[in-house]
Amino acid sequence: MTQHFQFHCGKFQLDLSTPLVMGVVNVTPDSFSDGGRFSRAESAIAHALQLIEEGANILDVGGESTRPNAIPVSLDEELSRVIPVIEALAGQISIPISIDTYKPKVMQAAIAAGASMVNDVRALQEEYALDVVVNSNASVCLMHMQGTPQTMQQNPYYDDVVNDVKAFLQTRLDACVKAGIASKRIIVDPGFGFGKTRVHNIALVQQLESFAALNQPLLVGLSRKSVLGQMTGNDVDARLYASIAASVISVMKGAHIVRVHDVKATVDALKVVQAVL
Repeated sequence: MTQHFQFHCGKFQLDLSTPLVMGVVNVTPDSFSDGGRFSRAESAIAHALQLIEEGANILDVGGESTRPNAIPVSLDEELSRVIPVIEALAGQISIPISIDTYKPKVMQAAIAAGASMVNDVRALQEEYALDVVVNSNASVCLMHMQGTPQTMQQNPYYDDVVNDVKAFLQTRLDACVKAGIASKRIIVDPGFGFGKTRVHNIALVQQLESFAALNQPLLVGLSRKSVLGQMTGNDVDARLYASIAASVISVMKGAHIVRVHDVKATVDALKVVQAVL
């Protein structure tokens, strides 16, 4: 049975008694066409508004890819990608905006621009990251990652993946609460695909209910992940059905928020789950 939480996300209070959908807004172009940020920001904003229309409850804006072997992006480049998008959206939408970053200066600028949540793959371990969230009213998602995006898939190893991930999240949770972040502002994410093999990812899904022991809301991001490709043999653009199945299973096993690319399909699927549960 999914635990019920009230999640404080900046000025927003989210009722997690029903599953919420976080829509992904990637401002991470692989090539620069027409030389301008404007077109990238404009298309990202249009995409974000489309996701809201499809039923997204939260938007997750990111300016640096964290896929395996991703090339790191400079601070200035990341800021130039995400801040115009967050500023534009904050003025016209009534759902929380999350900033997907591990860089404290990006967190700070994004919160100032209107973001009310920090989604950090490094769980506020970067120097000053904890301070930024402590000194704001933003919420935070603490994610587990073994290694870095450049190294995480080289040879992931755990004594017991479920217990190891849980222990890490508990440690980061304790550090955040001790620093002054109220537990009602914190969610946790096992970090599917971040330094995990197919076997590790499947074990985490199978035992997702055990994360209830952390007594915090749970976010799951399995949408289009490579583990789904390994299961189905499908490329990243052909993983819709697998992603829906992963979201449905995750919610039935206790996830409160699912982070997805395909919002409308996920929202519809979860309406059925909710009706049945």
